[in-house]
Amino acid sequence: MKRFDKQNKIIENAQQENIIQEKIEQENIREDTILQNINQEKVVEEIEENVSENYEENVSEKDEIKDAGHKNDVEIVEIKEGNGESFAEANEEEIGGKKLKNKKQSKKQKMKKERYPFSKTWGKLFKYCKKFIPATIIALIFAIGGAVFTILGPDKISDMAEAIGLGLMFGGIDMKQIASIGFTLVGFYAASLVFGYFQGFIMAIVTQKITKKMREDISTKINRLPLRYFDNTSHGDVLSRVTNDVDTLGQMLNQSVSGLVSAATLFVGSIVMMFVTNWILALVAIGASLFGFIFMGIVIGGAQKYFVAQQRELGEINGHIEEVYTGHNVVKAYNAEEALYKEFDKINKKLYSSSFNSQFFGGLMMPMMNFVGNFGYVAVCVVGAVLSLKGISGIEDIVAFMIYVRLFTQPLSTFAQSMASLQSAGAASYRVFEFLGEKELEDESFKTEVLEGAKGNIEFKNINFGYIPEKTIINDFSAKVKAGQKVAIVGPTGAGKTTMVNLLMRFYEINNGEILIDGVPTSSLTRENVHELFCMVLQDTWLFEGTIYDNIVYNNKNIPLERVIEASKAVGLHHFIQTLPQGYDTPLNEEASLSAGQKQLVTIARAMVDDAPMLILDEATSNVDTRTEILIQNAMDKLMTGRTSIIIAHRLSTIKNADLILVMKDGDIIESGNHEQLIEKGGFYADLYNSQFEQTA
Repeated sequence: MKRFDKQNKIIENAQQENIIQEKIEQENIREDTILQNINQEKVVEEIEENVSENYEENVSEKDEIKDAGHKNDVEIVEIKEGNGESFAEANEEEIGGKKLKNKKQSKKQKMKKERYPFSKTWGKLFKYCKKFIPATIIALIFAIGGAVFTILGPDKISDMAEAIGLGLMFGGIDMKQIASIGFTLVGFYAASLVFGYFQGFIMAIVTQKITKKMREDISTKINRLPLRYFDNTSHGDVLSRVTNDVDTLGQMLNQSVSGLVSAATLFVGSIVMMFVTNWILALVAIGASLFGFIFMGIVIGGAQKYFVAQQRELGEINGHIEEVYTGHNVVKAYNAEEALYKEFDKINKKLYSSSFNSQFFGGLMMPMMNFVGNFGYVAVCVVGAVLSLKGISGIEDIVAFMIYVRLFTQPLSTFAQSMASLQSAGAASYRVFEFLGEKELEDESFKTEVLEGAKGNIEFKNINFGYIPEKTIINDFSAKVKAGQKVAIVGPTGAGKTTMVNLLMRFYEINNGEILIDGVPTSSLTRENVHELFCMVLQDTWLFEGTIYDNIVYNNKNIPLERVIEASKAVGLHHFIQTLPQGYDTPLNEEASLSAGQKQLVTIARAMVDDAPMLILDEATSNVDTRTEILIQNAMDKLMTGRTSIIIAHRLSTIKNADLILVMKDGDIIESGNHEQLIEKGGFYADLYNSQFEQTA
């Protein structure tokens, strides 16, 4: 009753708006006077919430309330002034139940969002598979052929039953006729088996080719996506799309498509044969099974959102597990097991809920179809017995119909099972095509300019950049680096040091400004060309499964072993490699596990063997000890002669011999010079440098 009272009050308020509007027009009250001392936004939000709730609960009064919710701000303020008490009462009544109601509404809205455009998704899938349509059609023809031979069987069984009945009535069964019918049945069912074999064989090939193509497209897509996408997307979710979603789609194509065609053929064929045999029994069987179709439609409509949620939350839990597993040592070190378990349990419960609902709805179909089939058996037997007593049909019709009912209801079960599979596959397809439809890096095939043999002059001109367009973190950055110089970029965490390297490598595109290499804007070069000009050593080491030699010469197969050994000696790694069972051919596995420092040395050696004119070191010595760091620096000084080097470091002692030091803070260069000059200035760099020794002391 309270709810209806609240609704009536809100509706009354909405109806008063027209009266108030006329009053405003008559008195020509100025808008700025009315709005004085009124918290307009709060009132608007309050009324819109009330109108929205009333809209959902009273569909019949939708237009009237919708008009009330979209009046101008002046009218809403007048309603507040004239009817403050009624609104206060309405809001007072709803305060207690609003949170619960909003929670339910948000849950419903979330589930509504999980619905995907079913027809559009399947249209994309059909278009994606058009290359394989001819083979699929051949497989479907085989499926139809197998179903046709199956349908013809009961008619021959009816003839056999009729021959046996006549033989019993007249004292002799014609065994030759029985044998002839029997061999014909064997031929029908054997043909059905052969057709089914070829149909399954072809569909298996088609399915695997489609899933293979889909995985290749996803892999290619990953290389075309900007880094910005991976900054905002869980790695586990991407992996789930490549594995779980593609596998789900492949299973559906292999099992459901041909099964649906066979079922449809059986369904239509059995209806035709039933009407040919006895139209009365045919109507009985169809009427008994009609309920199954109605139930199936209801279940399919209600289950769709749960299948979408299941696939999405499967990707979410994969992402969580992947992140926890990657940082397992950190989890242990900070005793975060309980907190992460709670987070996992929360995701797992959501996955359980959506999986339970999807499987529950999918599981309802088969038992219901079995009931419909059994009910059809009973109905045919009862009605058939009555017709037989009246002489309208014979026992052979009942025998044939017993099989036809099975052939008629069996497709219903197949439809039910396939529809559940199609829902899951549709959700998986939606996620795959959503990923394939993500915005890619700009096409650069039209760029013909190529920079080869670069000297290494770099210039940053008025660079402005922000990872989020609304938030700029690099403000009008300008700097010049001469060829062969060793330039260090230092500053506190978050100053924008690594960001500048990302922009230089074109991992991200600048918002404004220009970066030039030897006077050529990087925007006029392809990304591949820019990447060829640099070799990089990052703070986070990355090694792949392969030999130590393969990891050092990564993507440069023409580098001789002697050059690899020279680089390994320079970084102090050669002696360790010689102690391994197979030397440089030792695969990186449990038997040849490397420490964090040794992994960093491998990546530094990888950069050394690359003959790029420019070198980027982003905290490259952060994982090595002091002695190794000195050895690496001495080797770097020799190997970087004549090569432009950009070094990012927090330990300022490592860049004392740099030709130029750029000090960054809040995206700007606040100081520049060499180490001695900056120390003499006594500015931010000097404070930063001295603070390290103060902390050590």
